[in-house]
Amino acid sequence: MKTNITFIMLAVVLFSCQQPQKNQEKNLANTAQNTSKTEVKESENNASTKDLKTIALKAQNALFKDYSEEGVKQHFKEDYIQHNPNVPTGRKPVVGFLPALKKAGTTYTNHRLLQDGNFIIFHNSYDNAQAFGAKEIVTFDIWRMEDGKVAEHWDAIIPRAEKTASGRSQVDGPTKITDLDKTDANKTLVKNFLNDIMLNGKNDKLTEYVSTEQYDQHNPLVKDGLKGLGEAIKQLTAANMMFTYTKIHHVWGEGNFVLSQSEGQWKGKTHVFYDLFRIENGKIVEHWDVIQEVPEKMAHQNGMF
Repeated sequence: MKTNITFIMLAVVLFSCQQPQKNQEKNLANTAQNTSKTEVKESENNASTKDLKTIALKAQNALFKDYSEEGVKQHFKEDYIQHNPNVPTGRKPVVGFLPALKKAGTTYTNHRLLQDGNFIIFHNSYDNAQAFGAKEIVTFDIWRMEDGKVAEHWDAIIPRAEKTASGRSQVDGPTKITDLDKTDANKTLVKNFLNDIMLNGKNDKLTEYVSTEQYDQHNPLVKDGLKGLGEAIKQLTAANMMFTYTKIHHVWGEGNFVLSQSEGQWKGKTHVFYDLFRIENGKIVEHWDVIQEVPEKMAHQNGMF
């Protein structure tokens, strides 16, 4: 384990050729009909995959703008799997939470919305969010979609900082998704960065992954650039407060944005690290993150990962 700072899825039916001619014709007609139905279903699935962002936004709004029980039931599966440590699993607890959200006036602003297959990634900030630990919070929310509904949810929460070392907020910066043809390459870049630098401490390879010309930082404690990163590492080491990454659980991406979910240690306790990277010309040029302690007791048995 090395110490480093955070920056975290045909069936073919065979018919006997010995059937009478009449049965053969009937089977051929049925096969054509079934094939047509399969093509239609595949087309519908493809269309729904393209619409998952829209559905996810409707689900998010049902919770944090409309406070709608009907909307939650429409867009969340009944056996919805929850990974937020403080909320019981299932759709029923979500519905039960709506009156408290409405009373508090809890609202959200979406800053980035990404899709990786059936996973939808929200980079959000929330106001009047005392129920989640602070009046203003920043989160990453990851939803796994199934049958056009929200089936599973992971997140991490951090209070919004009034001041940051770089002068950048925890959510500002570019939002435009570009380089869709480079999604896989950018995800591979981040995976290699996490393995080489964060897990195995090969700091001499840092510039293979991070741009030496531009590295915009949104972690509240770290200044811009590799120089700022170096200063933060030095300060954390001196204070015996260095982070350690122990496992990379997920890497999601769309175009020039890649989000990782990792597990590690800080101050002797297990934490979840979400790191969002923006990649340009094959190098990491910007970083946002959310870090949250993993509590010993949770409202379910699903864990945070």
